[in-house]
Amino acid sequence: MTAQQSEPREPRPGKPGAGPRTLAEELRTRPDEALAALLRSRPDLLNPVPGDLTQLAARLSSRASALRALERLDRFTLQVAEALAAAPDGSPHTAIRNLLTGPARVKPHPLAEPVDRAAVTEALPAALTTLRERALLWGPDNALRLVIAVREALAPTATNPGRTGLGPTLAEATTGMSPARLQQLLASAGLPPTPDPVTAIAALAGLLTDRRSCAALLAEAPEPALRLLERLVWGPPTGTVPDAARPVTAEEVRSPVEWLLARGLLLPSSTGSVVLPRELALHLRGGRSHRAVEAAAPAVVPAAPPRDPQAVDSAAAGQAHTAVRTIEELLDHWGLTPPPTLRAGGVGVRDLKRAAQLLETTEQTAAFWLELAYGAGLLAPDGEADERWAPTPAYDSWLQRTTADRWTLLAGSWLAATRIPALTGTPDSKGKPRAALGPELDRTLAPSVRRAALTLLGTLPAGTAATAEELLPTLRWQRPLRSGPTNAEGHELRDDLVRWTLGEAEQLGITGRGALAAPARALLAGLDPAPALTPLLPQPLDHVILQPDLTAIAPGPLLTPLSQALALCADIESKGGATVYRFSAESVRRALDAGRTAADLHVFLDQHSRTPVPQPLSYLIDDVARRHGVLRVGAASSYLRCDDPALLAEVLADRRSVDLRLRLLAPTVLAAQATPQALLASLRMMGYAPSAESAEGDVLISRPGSHRTPPRAAPTPVPDGPPTPDDSLLGAALKAIRAGDRAATAVRRETVNGPAANVQQSGPARSDTRQLPRTAAADTLAALQTAVMLGERMWIGYINADGLASQRVIDPVKVEGGFVTAFDHHADELRRFALHRITGVAELDEKA
Repeated sequence: MTAQQSEPREPRPGKPGAGPRTLAEELRTRPDEALAALLRSRPDLLNPVPGDLTQLAARLSSRASALRALERLDRFTLQVAEALAAAPDGSPHTAIRNLLTGPARVKPHPLAEPVDRAAVTEALPAALTTLRERALLWGPDNALRLVIAVREALAPTATNPGRTGLGPTLAEATTGMSPARLQQLLASAGLPPTPDPVTAIAALAGLLTDRRSCAALLAEAPEPALRLLERLVWGPPTGTVPDAARPVTAEEVRSPVEWLLARGLLLPSSTGSVVLPRELALHLRGGRSHRAVEAAAPAVVPAAPPRDPQAVDSAAAGQAHTAVRTIEELLDHWGLTPPPTLRAGGVGVRDLKRAAQLLETTEQTAAFWLELAYGAGLLAPDGEADERWAPTPAYDSWLQRTTADRWTLLAGSWLAATRIPALTGTPDSKGKPRAALGPELDRTLAPSVRRAALTLLGTLPAGTAATAEELLPTLRWQRPLRSGPTNAEGHELRDDLVRWTLGEAEQLGITGRGALAAPARALLAGLDPAPALTPLLPQPLDHVILQPDLTAIAPGPLLTPLSQALALCADIESKGGATVYRFSAESVRRALDAGRTAADLHVFLDQHSRTPVPQPLSYLIDDVARRHGVLRVGAASSYLRCDDPALLAEVLADRRSVDLRLRLLAPTVLAAQATPQALLASLRMMGYAPSAESAEGDVLISRPGSHRTPPRAAPTPVPDGPPTPDDSLLGAALKAIRAGDRAATAVRRETVNGPAANVQQSGPARSDTRQLPRTAAADTLAALQTAVMLGERMWIGYINADGLASQRVIDPVKVEGGFVTAFDHHADELRRFALHRITGVAELDEKA
């Protein structure tokens, strides 16, 4: 087998000079960088990795993949694609430009909005490049072709005119029309007869596309007929007409509609409706496919004047600190009193109201803080039989970090979350209100809209605020097809998401006074916002100011250990710029129950107060400590023990103890028909300070333990399609596709007869390049042995252990023991192939 014995080869598809004839051929002309960019922009094409470029082209032509790609286009690029779909396949770029702007010498329609012809001309090449890069368009500039699925999705029809408002072409509208009726239309329009329906349709279409001839025909139309056309010109292109399919000739015309039907200016789309042919609509519009063409995004014009950027950053930092403290307060409370999980998921209305009361805010805002903690992995169900919501172990680690790092976790998880807290309380598909933390709050549109809104806000000068109404026109231009469903009030989900995003961003400290803050700009850029946030945060304090009225004032944020210790012995009375704590007998007893002593409390307050400890507070601590533990409660059912018989007699005589059914067992012991917990609670309500004791008589420390879940991961956002592949996956996929394409398109000889014999027939590959080569086992072995001796490259068909067939281009190195060792160009590595799994071999005419 020598190259001199081969016949001349035909040029391969996609060779320079021939021009691509299919999408697969066009893909073969693209460099690896362009293919990688395509696969990165449309990751759904890699599930699974295509075997070759022909398979890739087939996936590009699928409707689902094409629609996903169209959703990522801006309005002008989408309008270019719609103009391409309205134009004949293979139109030049000049025809597309004229569809968008109208021909230069044609008067525009009076209802068409003015178009900037220079801006469209400047932006058109970039839009065409975008469509080509995403494989929605192929072909040279003088013969542009949309991918079939894109044309089918965007081409105007009578039932789906799309955003252009155009109808079907005359050829599409006359599908199924009888030849006799076509000849009647020709005669009524003043055209000569034609020999067949194809030429008749071509003649009618030519009449409508020739501006002078069409204008002359319309000049003969009665005024009511022209007014009727004006009603349909910008869409929808259909109208209701009784018995629309009846044949009408020019001589039988009795109404304006019949005048138009007789000449093919309106065509029946069903038995009761008519449609305006696309060619006539374009003529009436002055050649334009769209009433309004937006070559550039509308500028954001804020109504409010810019604010001082430093004031914006300070306001945002203050709110960021508040957000961190709010999450800490909420989860500390839920750790002590974890609420139950609803059977359908989420928390009940009562627990949400309690959370709102704790935070002194609305239920909607409380739901936002709960979702924020859940999305950051700080809150989760515990998974037990009586499942409850509680902080996770990650919350304890979070508490040990700096305030800036804690905020970074909250802000980053919020930015990527698909859950929408604002949907809490709204009715679901069954009319029931959605629960906070419930399973029906995910929307895949949320992360992209949040980022887009904040990114757009970041393009404004520092300190400039903008409302949702000011941002939405630009956001709608950026992604016109990504609007989401419409709610009962007629609002698109995207519009609501922008409003919710700005409100939540203000609460979280992403924005300050409506403007994007410096830490948020770093977060959006993928940088660590902590260095920008730390200098802006108020420094935590290690002291409080004790007041004679049994209160303590924290003039700013406290260190976390100090805040927790103070909350153990005092109750928060008010929050704001300064936090007010109030000491009471109950709060002091709570600290004593937790194991603190009076001396501990005195030392603690003395160390952390900038003022001397007030005498009333010292008296309160000593008084509660003196009475604490004098009465001891244990389990009999329960008993009450005291070394002071007079005190026991006082309790026994108290009318409030009747329900406890106390009975004197000994001078220092009372028995009760109640549990120890109930006995403790009743005595405390009566004003005593009892303590619990163990069976051995030791005091039990009764500080409530903070509940924690087992380790839980943060909820994964619902993916909006396949994830974007990384560089390593792209490189491997691209290598596999290229190798598979070389195997599928390599020019090879048809058969192999033996180790020394030449092929019986040579030439280019068969038209079905996916067909595996077939040769006898002996011929396969002989051909591979010969290839090893001569160093030739072979094309083989191979069936793996799973029964999957594939084509391989290999360089055989060794044949022995029922295996051939060869370099596999598909896998780009040295591999062993079982001879019995090789379906056949063929020699390549040239090295691939």
